[in-house]
Amino acid sequence: MFTVNVELGDRSYPIFIGDGLLGREDIVAPYLGKGRIAIVSNDVVAPLYLEKVKQLFPGRELLEIILPDGEAHKTLDAINHIYDKLLEGKFDRNTLLVALGGGVVGDITGFAAATYLRGVDFIQIPTTLLAQVDSSVGGKTGVNHPLGKNMIGAFHQPRCVVADIEVLRTLPEREVTAGLAEVIKHALIYDAAFFDWLAENSAGIRQLDAGLITQAVQTCCEIKAEIVAKDEKESGVRALLNLGHTFGHAIETASGYGTWLHGETVSMGMVMAADLSCRIGWIDHSTANRIRTVIEENFSMPVLPPADISVEQYVDLMLSDKKAESGKIRFVLLKAIGETAIEGGVEKSLLEATLTAGAQLCR
Repeated sequence: MFTVNVELGDRSYPIFIGDGLLGREDIVAPYLGKGRIAIVSNDVVAPLYLEKVKQLFPGRELLEIILPDGEAHKTLDAINHIYDKLLEGKFDRNTLLVALGGGVVGDITGFAAATYLRGVDFIQIPTTLLAQVDSSVGGKTGVNHPLGKNMIGAFHQPRCVVADIEVLRTLPEREVTAGLAEVIKHALIYDAAFFDWLAENSAGIRQLDAGLITQAVQTCCEIKAEIVAKDEKESGVRALLNLGHTFGHAIETASGYGTWLHGETVSMGMVMAADLSCRIGWIDHSTANRIRTVIEENFSMPVLPPADISVEQYVDLMLSDKKAESGKIRFVLLKAIGETAIEGGVEKSLLEATLTAGAQLCR
């Protein structure tokens, strides 16, 4: 087992990474408090892991809250359902929520924990690769709105994160691939050597080789923990973790939540960001082309955005992005593989060229 610590003073917490951790009662025991425990999961994950996870809390009174699966259900209705169950059971401020599932379950549970009785503790047990490397770490919680993804939420750090590599073996291939988009994102923003390593080991990583995937998860968590420790509330460097997300969130919203997996739109968004970075002169054509090639060919991720989203739709949705400022869209763009910066002065013609490039992105 590997442990990565997120250093945030009195809100610091460990990320435990390894095989078979769902059977390790000892690692979660120090973070449970003395109150009652409510486990939040969904109707896909619960049949696989709920009974095993319940064994982590022997002798404790447990409430099970099972949500429908999917991004389409990441709404305030889901939050209200959790509130209803907690209030009906008269759960108090000593309550601990447990998020058992992927990024949607983690975001919903975290937001419920941040707001129920003005804040209760929670722990994350992420069951998707995307959640293990990204969404379970850093305390971003929230739900979607029809006009924008993740526009309603709060920062609320978990007590601990338990990333069991073993659970990834039950994921559909599409979910694994979507999670790997966030792995590549960490490399592109922060670590060129990690990007090279991913490209060289892509076959084994895609097959979930235990050693390779554990190293990938650990490296991503180390990168994110370092960034979050510097900028917990995303007032500066943490915004760089949104590489590809300005484009990706617009695609998700325009297409309807659930049409594309989040990681799939991030893979498209990273290629669009690379293309725009090339157009403004930050990276050369060969670098942009290599980024697309690794994403598309080494990892078999979608790179071409839907053709039915207009430039006007993109711009309207991206103006609602959380990085937008004073009516300007601010993009996370690449200065090199492993180096990113935020740019808010992109010329309209260059942006439109990227938004309409289609199959010629980075070509």
